[in-house]
Amino acid sequence: MKTALEPASVLAFERKLDPSDGIFLGGQWNNRKELSNWEPIKIREKSVRGTISNRLSAKESDPAKIDAKIQNANLQTVDIASLGPNADTLNVQFSLRVLPGVGTPSACNDSDYQARVAEIISDYIKQNGLSELASRYATNLANGRFLWRNRLGAENIEINITARSRGNTDCHLSFDAYSLSMKSFDNISIKELSELSKLIEAGLLGKESILLSISAFVQMGKGLEVFPSQELILLDKSKGKEREKSKTLYNVSDIAAMHSQKIGNALRTIDTWYPSAKENGPIAVEPYGSVTSQGSAFRQPKDKVDFYSLLDNWIIKDKAPSLENQHYVVAMIIRGGVFG
Repeated sequence: MKTALEPASVLAFERKLDPSDGIFLGGQWNNRKELSNWEPIKIREKSVRGTISNRLSAKESDPAKIDAKIQNANLQTVDIASLGPNADTLNVQFSLRVLPGVGTPSACNDSDYQARVAEIISDYIKQNGLSELASRYATNLANGRFLWRNRLGAENIEINITARSRGNTDCHLSFDAYSLSMKSFDNISIKELSELSKLIEAGLLGKESILLSISAFVQMGKGLEVFPSQELILLDKSKGKEREKSKTLYNVSDIAAMHSQKIGNALRTIDTWYPSAKENGPIAVEPYGSVTSQGSAFRQPKDKVDFYSLLDNWIIKDKAPSLENQHYVVAMIIRGGVFG
């Protein structure tokens, strides 16, 4: 290139996989073909008298104070959501738009930098397509990863997906979630999964306008607890407010629901290209490979495997990363975000 590029101070990409919130319904497994009879799952409060179970401070040495702490009841008011007494199955519904324009920034204040981004993404697509990424997104839909804790211990899980594209008839696909791996992405030989992957790739490439409707059925057991998203309540300590509930669950129009962000996190849990992937398994595509539940960042800048190091080397220094890390960089652009 004629002039040396510098990282753009303003750089942003819109996400290309755009999920809605997931709505929770309850019903019977044998009636899953007739959703008109299914009831929305409501969130209710429950007050419990628990015990103290947290580790005590090492600085606390007075036995009388320690006894007082561990002997007192731990009084809590929490939100809870569960199936009805005659319902044994959870239904989670959400929509997913697949958007085109991979590689086109939504904001960039450097035209040369933007042109270079478009060039490397275009070259990547010409050489590889988006089939590798699309197949991984498809797998995370078909295996029910987006169900999170609701997936554990279920007797049966069925994932039904209806794909709508402009000018074409609807495509209906069904998957047994337990027949698909959660640790690898070697399932593309399954015909229905291959079809779903091709639809997602076509949407990302702009060949089709793709809208997916996902309906997951999880057979759990009558009256059992289900797990919508939990709200993060940020309190202003300066105003002296006390938390009214120790757990607040998310709802949409008084129906238990899952955050679209949590669904999106599950769909992009496709990164098996980071250094310790064999031991740790797939993680969500993030700039530094951060997994907050483990308190770890698996793509450290010091190792030059984070998004910014790979992107700068590829765009500015014209040093293409390995194919695996090219997949990761493009997946980050599909994820979207502000990267200036």
